[in-house]
Amino acid sequence: MQKKLKIILKKNDLLLNNMAKKKAFALRINEELLKAVEKWAADEFRSTNGQLEWMLNKCLKDVKRQPKKKEDK
Repeated sequence: MQKKLKIILKKNDLLLNNMAKKKAFALRINEELLKAVEKWAADEFRSTNGQLEWMLNKCLKDVKRQPKKKEDK
């Protein structure tokens, strides 16, 4: 039982260490645009912030401008 718990804790530590650090910033956005994003987020069961992050990642991927991962640098 303790061995399984240690393995789970190690996996969780790896996941936390690999998560990107997030930086807060203010965003000024048109009210109608924000409402559309909020609706899309709700339809996808995401938070508005999560939806915006997903949209930005998708756009960066589509134009091949994704940030490099730490191991790729």
